[in-house]
Amino acid sequence: MRALIRRANKQDLDGLREFLSRAKLGTDGLTEETVDYFLLLENEYGTIMGSLGMEAFTEFGLLRSLVVSPGQAEKEIFILFDQMMQLAKEKGMKGLFLATNKSVALPFFEIMGFQRIDRAGIPSEFYQSKHIRHVLNVDNSLFLKFSL
Repeated sequence: MRALIRRANKQDLDGLREFLSRAKLGTDGLTEETVDYFLLLENEYGTIMGSLGMEAFTEFGLLRSLVVSPGQAEKEIFILFDQMMQLAKEKGMKGLFLATNKSVALPFFEIMGFQRIDRAGIPSEFYQSKHIRHVLNVDNSLFLKFSL
């Protein structure tokens, strides 16, 4: 299978919302203004097989909506992250953060260069995010940072 990773656009909104909904992820905040902060992994037929989004703040991005269909190669997931890091650099960001409650994912994120941080290390502007406020109330939440 030949995969393509590209930045999402307004024409992708409905398909991306459907893809995320099937994965039982919320689509709040996915709008015409924010869709270009999402990357899509597509197969040769244009079917979405993966996504990775970023909630943008002044100097930092908060990674969101990492979803990949079963059977995706690890290499493609690494490329998805690498492309998101390039997008964040293009947008002038200094770092990327992510929140998870899945400790089994830590080795993957550490291989990608993310470092675990305390809650105190989260930028104060992130507290405007409904997602962060939700994650802070989930037991076993972990926060990681990648410096650009």
